Amino acid sequence: MASMNVKLAGGVVGALVVVEGTSGVLQGYYTPLLTDIARHLGIHDADVNWFEAAQLLLSAIVVPVLARLGDMIGHRKVLIASLIVTALSSWALAFAPSFPLFVLAWAIQGFYVVWLPLNVAIIHSRARDKENGAALTRRGAGIIVAALQAGAILGALAGGQLGGMLPLWATLSVPAAMVTIALFVVLFKVPDTGVRAGGTIDTRGTVVLTLGLLTLMGGLSLVRIDGFSPWVVLMVAIGLALMWLFVRVEQGTDEPLVDIALLKRPTVWPVILTATLFGVSVLGAQGPLSTFARTNPDEVGYGLGLTSATTSYLIGAYVMSLLVGALLFARLSARYSPRAVLIAASFLVAGGYLALIPLHGSTAVVVSCMVVAGLGSGALVAALPAAAASAAPPHQTAMATGLTNTTKTVGGAFASTAFAIALVSGVAAGGGAGESTAGTLSGYITVWAICGGTAIVAAMALFAVPKVAFTSNVEVEEGAAPLEAVGPDVVASRVDTFDVEEGRA
Repeated sequence: MASMNVKLAGGVVGALVVVEGTSGVLQGYYTPLLTDIARHLGIHDADVNWFEAAQLLLSAIVVPVLARLGDMIGHRKVLIASLIVTALSSWALAFAPSFPLFVLAWAIQGFYVVWLPLNVAIIHSRARDKENGAALTRRGAGIIVAALQAGAILGALAGGQLGGMLPLWATLSVPAAMVTIALFVVLFKVPDTGVRAGGTIDTRGTVVLTLGLLTLMGGLSLVRIDGFSPWVVLMVAIGLALMWLFVRVEQGTDEPLVDIALLKRPTVWPVILTATLFGVSVLGAQGPLSTFARTNPDEVGYGLGLTSATTSYLIGAYVMSLLVGALLFARLSARYSPRAVLIAASFLVAGGYLALIPLHGSTAVVVSCMVVAGLGSGALVAALPAAAASAAPPHQTAMATGLTNTTKTVGGAFASTAFAIALVSGVAAGGGAGESTAGTLSGYITVWAICGGTAIVAAMALFAVPKVAFTSNVEVEEGAAPLEAVGPDVVASRVDTFDVEEGRA
């Protein structure tokens, strides 16, 4: 039976491996080329930060909308549409003649962030009716996340090598060609699962969410320009008020863009909170890691003094550990409960970053700490979408998995701003860097402490989840006895009893 299930899912998972591998290439390919791109566009190196800011902003807006559309009209249809948009924007990057057009194309390319939640939803939809559907979902999610991490490694290596061999337009055409190939793979190899929730898009909620995220993340982006100015405080306050209004709007909507009742589930809110806190380290801490590695200890008394080439080995070791962690997740969760693996992974992230506070004096020690954090991060990257899918009703899997990406992005944006303030404030305070442009040691310690602390908070939140969570679509009612305390017949009666019309369990 197990071999039959693997055979049934194998072709689809293999096709989705191509999609996620391409996603990884997009995330790693351009990094070695940013200086070449800046020279081509005639901009300062610092202006490349606008690429990331624009893409993070758009991705935070489009993921919940596209995830909702996936649940409504079919995950495959939305995946194909997002592949088309990403392919067109990737080709536009290769030939964009100006900085504004390049930023626009780069932002639109951010549609690829919805691929992972849609892919997990497709796997879950095909596996949920099988005897070991939850295990198949976790195994499939682990495989495609491993492909994503492998793609990021290969993309970084390929981008750096091809950048010195080909004209820039030809170099930038490579990822565009890969996205186009992935599109045809999905068209011919991924069948429609037939799962539909129906309904309509919550236009009012979408508008309020878009305005809230634009204002909130726009305010955070201004920190890089104006520092912590009154305008920043005002924009962030307005953004938070709009997000509060969004929650109120969604609670009064029959077919919400984000089901607040879903977020209140005992098996869902810890996953979403963990994704938000996880974004702090996985998206916000990589810049400080790179700059710390490049900081010359002979000048400021700390740092590793690595070159760009040797720094790439440190980053490579971290990304490789992410790959290993993703591959280990499905195997470990088959032996232990998925909840236990999530908690252990969060503690690994915490341990790796907190260990850097006293142990940052040598390259070997820093690499070891980052490998520990990377193992936990890789498991979380694989675990969170699968956990969200298993914790949500069948017709809301894309919404739940999409929320893990959206909240992770928002967490990373907050962290990026907080870390920039910590490092710049440290310099202003004269915390040891003297006249150097490097951040101070106290600033880096703050970064590592925040990463470790948020991971511990995530682990504590996951302790609130019932022990049998993420093994099937189990309803855990408010005030109900913990599932581990009731009999298997009661647990079975709570599985797959969802009212699709009402959108509730």
